[in-house]
Amino acid sequence: MNKIEQLIAKHCPDGVEHKPLGEVSSILNGFAFKSDKYVDKGIRVIRISDVQKSKMSDKDLKFYPIELEKEIKNYLLYENDLVMSLTGNVGRVAMLSKSDLPAGLNQRVACIRPKNKSISIRFLFHLLDSNEFESNAMDNATGGGQKNMSTTWFSKYKIPVPPIQVQEEIVKILDKFTELEAELEAELEAELEAREKQYSHYRDALLSFDDSNPDSKSPVEWKNISEFSGVQRGKRLTKDLLSEQNSFPVFHGGIEPLGYYDQKNREANTVMVINVGASAGTVGYSNVDFWASDGCFCLEKTNTCLDKYLYYFLLTKEHELKSKVRFAGIPTLDNSVLEKIKVPIPPLAEQERIVAILDKFDSLVNDISVGLPAEINARRKQYEYYREKLLTFPEAA
Repeated sequence: MNKIEQLIAKHCPDGVEHKPLGEVSSILNGFAFKSDKYVDKGIRVIRISDVQKSKMSDKDLKFYPIELEKEIKNYLLYENDLVMSLTGNVGRVAMLSKSDLPAGLNQRVACIRPKNKSISIRFLFHLLDSNEFESNAMDNATGGGQKNMSTTWFSKYKIPVPPIQVQEEIVKILDKFTELEAELEAELEAELEAREKQYSHYRDALLSFDDSNPDSKSPVEWKNISEFSGVQRGKRLTKDLLSEQNSFPVFHGGIEPLGYYDQKNREANTVMVINVGASAGTVGYSNVDFWASDGCFCLEKTNTCLDKYLYYFLLTKEHELKSKVRFAGIPTLDNSVLEKIKVPIPPLAEQERIVAILDKFDSLVNDISVGLPAEINARRKQYEYYREKLLTFPEAA
C-alpha cells in the first residue's frame, strides 16, 4: 500500500465528499478595462489570451496606469491566484506567480480563490487543469463559434475534496511531473533558438551575392520577380465549403492551413506569401497540392529559378515584405511589392547546391522540434494518466 492509499484508508475510508466549487472557493469576475488607457508598464491586465493551457502567456502584455490602482482595487490579483478563461477556449486555467504582479482581472476571465484551508490551491489547479474539466466546460458553454462559460455553472461544478493531507501528497507527485515538463520545454526552446540562429546565419551567407563583383565560376544575374515569375492571388472560399482533413489544405491568412477542401488550385512545391491579416508578408512553402485562398499570393513556377531556392531567398526578405504591409483597415501586402523584390539568380547547379545545404539545416531544426516535443508529449500523457488516477475518488454516501 503506497502513502496515498494509506492516507485514504486512514482519513476517508468510506469515500470523499464532493462539493460545488462555489462552496469551497470564491469566484471573481473581471473588470472592463479601457484599452485606450493602456500604457507601456504598470498594472498587468490579465486577458483571455494571457491564460494558456496550464500557464500564463508572456506575449503581447498589456498594462494599466499604476495611478488607477484604487479604481480597480476590487479586481487586483495576488500571487497563486487561479485564473480561468470564460470565452473562446473556455476552461483553461493558470496560476499567477509573483512575476505577473501587479495585475488586474479583465472581463471574461475568472479568478478562483479557496475560501478556507480545506482545499489546497495547487490541488485545485490540478483538478481544473484536467482534460475532463475542460471537456465539461466546453460542453456546458453557450454560443456557436465563440463559446462562453457561465460562472453560475462553474460555481455549481462538483469537485472531490479529500482531507488536506491527501491533497498535499497528490500535489507533490503531480508537481514533479509539471516541473519535469517545464525543464524539457526550456531545453527545447534553447536548442531550437540556437539551431535557428545557426540556420539563419548560413542561409543569409549562402544567399548574399555581390552583383558588382560576381563570382566568375558562378555568375549571378539579378532580376525582379516580375521578370521571371508571375504573382497569382488565390481564390476565395467560404468556411462552409471547408471539408475533412484528408482533403487538400487551404491557405488564407497564414502558413498553417485554414482548413481543407476537396479541390486544389496549386501544385506541390509552390512558394506562397500571405497578403492579408496579422501574418501579411510571411513566406511559406507547400510540399503538397493545395488550395490558395485570396489571402495568399503564389509564385508561378519557372525554369529560371528553383522553387525551393526562391523560397529560401524570400525568407531573407521577410522583414522587408512585412515592413511594406499597409495597415489602413485590414493589414494588406500589395502584389507590386512582391513583384519588385530583386532576386539573385545563379546557375541552376549552384541553386541546387544551396538548396541541398539549406535543406539539411532545415532538417536539423525540424529534427529537434520533433524529438523533444515527442518526449514532452509522452511525459504529458504520463502526467495526465497519473492525474486522472490520483484525482478520482469514490463519492462518500
